[in-house]
Amino acid sequence: MTLAGPVTSIGQGDISVLRAQGRITDLPAAVRAQRELEVGGFADAERNPMTWTVYFDIDGQWMCVHSARGRRREWTSLDRLERWLRSMGFRLFYVRNDLDLTEQPDTVNRSGFPEAS
Repeated sequence: MTLAGPVTSIGQGDISVLRAQGRITDLPAAVRAQRELEVGGFADAERNPMTWTVYFDIDGQWMCVHSARGRRREWTSLDRLERWLRSMGFRLFYVRNDLDLTEQPDTVNRSGFPEAS
């Protein structure tokens, strides 16, 4: 998986059609992101500045998912995003988090996996 930023976006309602057409060419990627939505409750950017979003590889290009309102889909927890992906028929997905610090940065190699002990 080579994951650059998304080239464009797709609507949430397009996923089932693209999947049926075989145009989703890799596992979805859950990606840690800065919050874009500015509303109340869980979307309070001051209390919860980070969210999870999802990218799909469609025809070889990564695309983020937008809601019916045209805003990027955001989830406050990876658990919620995982439930949403499962409801869309995806049992496996990548996780990418370049924003949160790891507890022991010395023990992670360039591949992003812990060093063997």
